Amino acid sequence: MRQNARILSIYAADTSGVCSMLYELGGLTVVHDASGCNSTYTTHDEPRWYDMDSMIYISGLTEMEAIMGDDDKLIADVVQSARELEPAFITLCGSPMPMMVGTDFPAIAQAIEAETGIPTFGLHTNGMHSYLTGASEALETLVRHFCREDIPRTAAPSANIIGATPLDFSVTGSVEAMKKWLEHNGYQVLSTMAMGSSLGDIAGAGAAWVNLVVSYSGLSTARYLEKRFGTPYVVGVPYGRVYADFLAQELTAAVDSSQSRAACTRRSPADAADLVIVGESVGAGSMAAAMERETGRKIRLLCPLETESELMLPSDILGPDEDDAVAAFAQAAGVIADPLYQPVCPYTVPFYAQPHEAFSGRCYRRDIVSHINRPF
Repeated sequence: MRQNARILSIYAADTSGVCSMLYELGGLTVVHDASGCNSTYTTHDEPRWYDMDSMIYISGLTEMEAIMGDDDKLIADVVQSARELEPAFITLCGSPMPMMVGTDFPAIAQAIEAETGIPTFGLHTNGMHSYLTGASEALETLVRHFCREDIPRTAAPSANIIGATPLDFSVTGSVEAMKKWLEHNGYQVLSTMAMGSSLGDIAGAGAAWVNLVVSYSGLSTARYLEKRFGTPYVVGVPYGRVYADFLAQELTAAVDSSQSRAACTRRSPADAADLVIVGESVGAGSMAAAMERETGRKIRLLCPLETESELMLPSDILGPDEDDAVAAFAQAAGVIADPLYQPVCPYTVPFYAQPHEAFSGRCYRRDIVSHINRPF
């Protein structure tokens, strides 16, 4: 029963992560689920929906089709849509019902690709994990297929930004600010995966000198590029001024040593009486590291999402349950989190709102502020 939440909301699902990561890349993305479920993604998780076209569709799965296993209808509908829309690629992702009936998405993708001649990918989403897992699998799958090896490394220092979606950075100019920060530090930006870049930009990502991973959803892709092209990566978001300067030094060190590094952890562990910041491990961890350097305050990270031990300190909390947040907040000197966490924060503990689009959707979008390369 610990996984039940009485008060808190949940983070965007893995299907939203797929749609968000692939939104701008010219592909056809089909979520195999009941009609109407696409509205959850488009109205709450996708701020680009009203300003930028994208081929995001729902299959309209019915109860009878789920029971009888009518995959031929899904295949026929996708094939017909692909012939009309001519996408660069096709992606199929699942939801809870296809998971329960054992839908074989890779096999369906293979059948669709055989009929259309368009690269087609069947992903392993099921609506039961967070947006990070869906975005991660979608990006790595795309990079594996489209990234080219015949493009030589650039003559001047260059970088890719990996793991950027509105679910973590909204549309407040943070991604554009990261590009300017990299350029200011002498790096040509080859691609931003996947906001503000095309599929062609991503195809040339192997020519970069270094990769900057700005969310956990980009880590597996960075590791793949390191294995395939030998490109080192640095994990961190350039929040604040002091930490941004440190991160620039880490990029230089990664290039010089060809060694990747996680720069989003803090220098010293915190204790229960210090500040607690809640969020995705790379973004929230980078913000905590930036605040530590600028204010001297010690901050614990409470990560309710998928992550890895190398991105956290022993004093941090991997807590996906509401009870974990309640216990941590009760002992904290202050809490930095999305406003939807405030109801479980004691009124005696100072609460500092930091909206996260993947958690509260559009509710507090107007209150999201970019902290890229800006002092707190």
